[in-house]
Amino acid sequence: MPHHTKTITISTNGKALHEFTDEVEQWLASIDIETGLLTLFCRHTSASLLINENAASAVQRDMLRWLERIAPEHDGYEHDTEGPDDMPAHLRTVLTGASLQIPVVDGRMVLGTWQGIYLAEHRANPHRRQVVAHVMGE
Repeated sequence: MPHHTKTITISTNGKALHEFTDEVEQWLASIDIETGLLTLFCRHTSASLLINENAASAVQRDMLRWLERIAPEHDGYEHDTEGPDDMPAHLRTVLTGASLQIPVVDGRMVLGTWQGIYLAEHRANPHRRQVVAHVMGE
């Protein structure tokens, strides 16, 4: 069964959701997999991956505000080596996850009508994040 991999680099400018669905779709279109399973893996502990609505930008803003409430800065964390957003970023990553699995049918991801793939940047400063894409199938 063939396997293909690609590393996708996403430049961030601080806390935000960065949609990269199109980049994954373009990569899948360039390889010869009709039916299979796609795995996306974020190589960081202070950024994460999620699938969410990509039609209404209010969803993204609400998601970020919710994460801020669930894992606030300046909450007395022992781990603050890289600043007050360090430990909250790790907690937000635990909540949202480091990997996604998406079925591939007819050479395309099987996403819902309004679903998009996002990298969630949980740190205040800009970063270059890497997401490893791996697909296997036939």
